[in-house]
Amino acid sequence: MSTCSRCGAQFSCAMQDADPAVPAPPCWCTYLPAALPVPSAAGASCWCPDCLRQHIIDHPQTPPAAAPDNSA
Repeated sequence: MSTCSRCGAQFSCAMQDADPAVPAPPCWCTYLPAALPVPSAAGASCWCPDCLRQHIIDHPQTPPAAAPDNSA
């Protein structure tokens, strides 16, 4: 089990909790829109489904603006 670094809840993370001898299935979070970078600081961990979903609701992503066409 993993522990959410935001709220402390226990949850299952396919990437962290998988058996290293078996290829890990995609994690539940890969089916959600990209909202946060993967934690890289020592001791950091992913967020639970409730925290990540709430973050996505609270911080909707704006699509990047299209690059101007300067070919003319």
